[in-house]
Amino acid sequence: MVTQLDVKPEFHLRPADQVMNLVRLGSLHASRLSFSRSLVRQMAREDWTVTRVRFDLDSAGHGVAIYRLSTPNHTYHGVVFSQYLDPERRSDRVIAEAWDVTFSLVEGEVEDSLLEQMAANVPLQEAGRQHPRLLVLSRANKSLRNFSHFVEALASGRQPDPAWLTRVGYLYRTTAVYGNGKFGIADYARLQKNPDFNRPFSAQMFAVYLLRHFSVQQVEHLAQHRSPERAVALHPELQRYLGIGNSTGLGMAPFLINHPQLIQQWVYCRERALAYAREHLPGEASRQELLMLLRRAYRHFLETLTEDAEQTRRNEATVVSIAAVIEWLEKTPATPDLWNDLVAWADGQCSLEAQELINTLLIELYPDLIDAVENELGCEEILELQPEMRAETLKQEIETRFAWALEYDPKNPDHQYWFWYRSVEKEEPRLGVRSAESGADKELPLAIGPRIYRTYQLLDAFLDRAPRGSVVEYLMAHPRQKECVRRIQTMAATPYGEIQANLWHREMKPMHLLRTKLSFFGASRFDPKSDRWVRVTLFQGAPLFCELFSHHGADKARLRELDDWSFPVEPDVEAL
Repeated sequence: MVTQLDVKPEFHLRPADQVMNLVRLGSLHASRLSFSRSLVRQMAREDWTVTRVRFDLDSAGHGVAIYRLSTPNHTYHGVVFSQYLDPERRSDRVIAEAWDVTFSLVEGEVEDSLLEQMAANVPLQEAGRQHPRLLVLSRANKSLRNFSHFVEALASGRQPDPAWLTRVGYLYRTTAVYGNGKFGIADYARLQKNPDFNRPFSAQMFAVYLLRHFSVQQVEHLAQHRSPERAVALHPELQRYLGIGNSTGLGMAPFLINHPQLIQQWVYCRERALAYAREHLPGEASRQELLMLLRRAYRHFLETLTEDAEQTRRNEATVVSIAAVIEWLEKTPATPDLWNDLVAWADGQCSLEAQELINTLLIELYPDLIDAVENELGCEEILELQPEMRAETLKQEIETRFAWALEYDPKNPDHQYWFWYRSVEKEEPRLGVRSAESGADKELPLAIGPRIYRTYQLLDAFLDRAPRGSVVEYLMAHPRQKECVRRIQTMAATPYGEIQANLWHREMKPMHLLRTKLSFFGASRFDPKSDRWVRVTLFQGAPLFCELFSHHGADKARLRELDDWSFPVEPDVEAL
C-alpha cells in the first residue's frame, strides 16, 4: 500500500533491538495514531452524528438508554442498561458477575424483539446468549466518590471541583470491552470490509466514547431529579476533561504475543511516522509548537497522581526530564538538524518515558502527512512456512534477527522464574512462580524467546548431522517445531518482528505488556494497582459529540483544533 508517508531510503527507522525492548515499549504514550484519536478524527471528518432516541431512567438513574449513530455508510445503536448494584457484588475483577452498567453497540436497528433479548442477556455478559448483531459487549462500574460529588454539586447549582477529575478522571471505568466474536457477538470478519469500523478496535473505542456521553447525561438526570429548581448542567470544559476509566489486568497480555504481525504493524507505523517527523525540516513555528506541547505535557504529568511507588517515581523522573527538555529547546535555534539533535540529546539525558514523550510530540507536529498512516494499522495475519529454505539459512536468521532469544539460559532459575497459565474460573491468563506454585503443566506458550532458543538448539544439532539439510527435513525430525519455525520465518521479514523479552524471566514486568497495548488504545494516567493490574483513563480531553457534529464545512484548521486534546490538564475553576 502506498501512502503519503512512505519513508524515503535515506530516512532512518530506529533499530528493532531499541524499539522492541519491553521496558521501552512499556514507556510508550498515547499518540495521534492511537485508536481513540483516530476514531475522533474519523467521526469529525466524515460527519458522524449521535442522537439520543430513548432515555428511560428512573430517579435513581436505573433503566435503559439508546443512542443512534449515523455514518455516511450505516446506522448503529448504542444500548446502555443501568441497574442497581449490591455493594457486596461490586468488583473490577474479571470474575465479577454484576456491574453498574452494561452496554453494547448494535449494527442496524434495535427492534423490540432484539431489545428484549438484549435486556435478558447483555447484563449477564459472558454468561448470556449474545446476539450476532452486537459488535461490542461491555460493562462498567462507577467511581463512587466522583459520581456522588458530581451529582451533589450539579443538584446544588454549582460545578464540581475539577480536582476530583484530576485525581480520578472519570465517572465510570470499564472492566472489559469485548469484540471480535466473543460470546456470540459479531465476528471480526464482519467488520473487515466495514468502512466505519475496519481499523483495529475502532468499534470498541466508539462504545467507550459513547459511555462517556451517557455518564454526563446520567449525572445531569440525577441532579435534575434531586433538585429540579436548582440543578445545572455540567460545564462543557468539565465534560471534555471527563474521561472513561478502564481497569485491566493480565488478560490483555497474551494478545501482544498471539498477534505478532499486528503488533509489529502498529509499531512500524509509529516508527515510520517518527522517522518522517525527524527528517522534516524544523522551523521556528514548529519549534514553538513543540515547546507548547511540552509545557502542557509537563503540567499533565505534574497533575497525574498514583499510589504506586514505582509509577510515582517514573512520573517524577518524567517531569524532571521534561523541564530539562524545555530548557534545552528554549536555548536551541531551529536548525535543520534540530529534531535529530534533540532526540540524541534526550537519549543520553532523559528517562525512557521522557524520551518516548518527545517522540510522541514530534509525531504530533505533522498531522497532514502522518495521519495517512492510520489506515495501515491493520493487517492480514498469516504466518507462512517456507519448507524449501535451507536449515542453515534458518539458523542464520535466528542468529541475526533473534539474537536476544539466544540469551536464554535454561540452567538459570531466574530465566524461567515465571510461568503463564489460564485460570479455571474465567479462563483468564495468570502468572505463577515455577518453583513455588502448581499449574506449570497447564502452561500457556507465551514465552517466545525460550521457544526460539529450543528451536535453535535442535536446529544446531540437526545441522551437525545434515549440513545441507532443508527446513522440511528438520521439521520431519522435529515436527513439534513447525509452529515456531513458521513464526520465525514470517517475523524475520518484518522490521519489528517480536517483543524482545523472555516472558519467563524473573525481572520481566507484566505491566510493560499492558502499557504497550494501552498506549495504542490511547490510554493516559497510568495508575497501577499491582504489577499485574492497572487503571487508566481514555478520552479525557476529547471533544464532545456536539462539537464534532457542529463543524459542518469547517476548514482544516478547525478540524486540527478539535484534534488537539493530548495530555489534558485541569480546567481553570475560576473560568467555569
